[in-house]
Amino acid sequence: MSDSKIESILHNANLDMDKPILLYEKENHSIYWLGVAEDTAFRINSYLINDGDQSVIVDPGSRSYFESIKNHIKNLGYYDNLEAMICCHQDPDVAASMFDWLQIKPELKVIASARTNVLLPHYGASEYEFYDTGIANNHEFIFKSGRKLNFVEAPFLHFPGAISTFDESSNTLLSGDIWAAIDIDYQFVITDFDEHRLKLDLFHIDYMASNLASRSFAEKVEELEIDLILPQHGSIIPKKFVKDAIDYLKNLRCGLDIIYPGK
Repeated sequence: MSDSKIESILHNANLDMDKPILLYEKENHSIYWLGVAEDTAFRINSYLINDGDQSVIVDPGSRSYFESIKNHIKNLGYYDNLEAMICCHQDPDVAASMFDWLQIKPELKVIASARTNVLLPHYGASEYEFYDTGIANNHEFIFKSGRKLNFVEAPFLHFPGAISTFDESSNTLLSGDIWAAIDIDYQFVITDFDEHRLKLDLFHIDYMASNLASRSFAEKVEELEIDLILPQHGSIIPKKFVKDAIDYLKNLRCGLDIIYPGK
C-alpha cells in the first residue's frame, strides 16, 4: 500500500471509531487499529498484525476494553488466528487484559522483554508461554511466511525493559509509549507536527527518563525506513512527519533533565 493510500485511509473524515480501522494491507499482511472510541485525552491504542493465518495483538490494553477488542478481532475474522500478544512494557493500560486473553486462549504466547516479564504475572496469569524479545530470539519474531517483526529496545522510555516493534513488511514502527500524546482535541492522524509537540510534551516531559534515553533511541530508529508510527496513546504519525518525530526525541529535555538541571 502506497503512502498516499495510507494517508487517504487515515484522513477519511467518515472514519467509524467504534470499529477496527485498516492501516496497511499488502498480499497476506495487514495491520489494524483496534482502539475504542473513548472520550478522553489519553486514548489507548491497540493494534493487530495479521500475516496469513497468524495474528498478533500489539499492546492488548486495559481490562476495561477487553470485550470490545475481542469482539473487534472476532468481527475481522482473525480470532482463530491469534497466536501471540506483544506487551511493550507492563503498565495496566498496555498489558492488564493479558489475563483475560489467557483465560480464553491459554495457548497465546506473551511477547515481551525479560524485565517486563518479571512483572506481568502480577496480573494473575502465572502460567503462559513467554517469548523473549531479546537476544534469545535475536530481537525478532518470524512469521511462517518469513516476514519479521523486529524488537527495538527502548530502555527508560519509560520502563527499563520497554520495547518498540518494527514491522519490516510495512515499514511500521509500533512505538509503545514513545510518541504518546495527551490530546483533548484528538485527531486520528496528525496533520501539523508543530502543533502536536505540546501534546507530546504533556506526556514525555514527565514520563520519559532523560535526553540520553530519548536521543539514544532516536539514533537507533533513524536507521530504519519508517513509513508510519503507531503509538500506544494519542495520534498516529504518518511518513511525512517521521523525521520531525525523531528530531523531537533527539532534542527532548525530560525527566532527570528537568528535575536535576545542570547535573
